[in-house]
Amino acid sequence: MKKILNAIHSFAIDDQGGEVVEYALIIAVISIVLLMALNGMTTGNYFNTFIGRLSSCLNTSGCA
Repeated sequence: MKKILNAIHSFAIDDQGGEVVEYALIIAVISIVLLMALNGMTTGNYFNTFIGRLSSCLNTSGCA
């Protein structure tokens, strides 16, 4: 019985699983924000203009 109580006690004290949950929540929030930002960029022709400007900036010596 003492071993079971010690196991339950050590499980209750261990908080390493909480860190994983916190990181998962942070990643979920960042993903939602990125999706919202990309959704705003893809309405209209903004995204294609952005990719075109980025491509010309990387392929030429100057960025406009």
